[in-house]
Amino acid sequence: MSRLAPAPDALIGRRFDVAVAKMLGVSRTRAAEIVETGQARVLGRTMTKASTLLEGDVVDIDLVEEKHEPEPVADDMPIVYEDDDVVVVDKPVGVAAHASVGWTGPTVRGSLLQRGVTLSSYGAPGRQGIVSRLDVGTSGLMLVCRSDLAYTEMRRQFAAHEVVKTYHALVQGNLREDKATIEAPIGRAKVSDFRFTITPAGKPSVTHWDVIRRYGEATLVSVNLETGRTHQIRVHFSSIGHPLVGDPMYGGNPVLAGRLGLTRQWLHAMRLEFRHPRTHVWTTVASRYPADLSHALDALADAG
Repeated sequence: MSRLAPAPDALIGRRFDVAVAKMLGVSRTRAAEIVETGQARVLGRTMTKASTLLEGDVVDIDLVEEKHEPEPVADDMPIVYEDDDVVVVDKPVGVAAHASVGWTGPTVRGSLLQRGVTLSSYGAPGRQGIVSRLDVGTSGLMLVCRSDLAYTEMRRQFAAHEVVKTYHALVQGNLREDKATIEAPIGRAKVSDFRFTITPAGKPSVTHWDVIRRYGEATLVSVNLETGRTHQIRVHFSSIGHPLVGDPMYGGNPVLAGRLGLTRQWLHAMRLEFRHPRTHVWTTVASRYPADLSHALDALADAG
């Protein structure tokens, strides 16, 4: 795809990667990649992703057609609830919610489709049927919509915080309280497009937690989210000095993770409660710990 276009008035003064993201409808990370590989330019001057778009600039976009390998299928991903409107999977670690730039592993959406599960046509391209997500490194329950009616209603329920999402997390150290709430705004960290942080400019974020068991050097907690920000649990617990065990991105101790046999953050989506989009019946789905998380808890108990 090749095209020339005057810089839109609404994007004058914006960073070039932000402008390209808006013009193409892609993520900022993808836009930065397009700029850095020379597929987006401004005629007559040299631009980096951080350069400012000026009035009178003409943007030249010439995208290289990408060749895609077939997506691998997560055959070991259990379906724990399914009807004509929704499907709830128990997502294993290492599976993304949907396809994204740079990800070549299996996805929830792609695996369901390849296993013959029909999904809603509503949603952004490549994300149809997806109304909530889990990080690649987080396991547990994730709901996907099969019907368009379900997509519309479940998106509303998630946006209105009517869905009850319960996670279990293992955090470093011994939490002083038995239960508490963390309320702090979360936004993208300036040092990285992939990290998030507490910042006054961020979006309001609220996390409630209760202690399940204390191991001395770590504490197992039950977590309920009022909001669903990216990396919310990881960022919030790191901000109070108790990062998730196995999460070096947000301050987790790699020595402790190694001793417990963890190669990812100890975080699992345990329980999902929602009002069925068609029948309006309150529906609850529960999960169990996967083997690596259970092993880490056993190792802690043995050490204590």
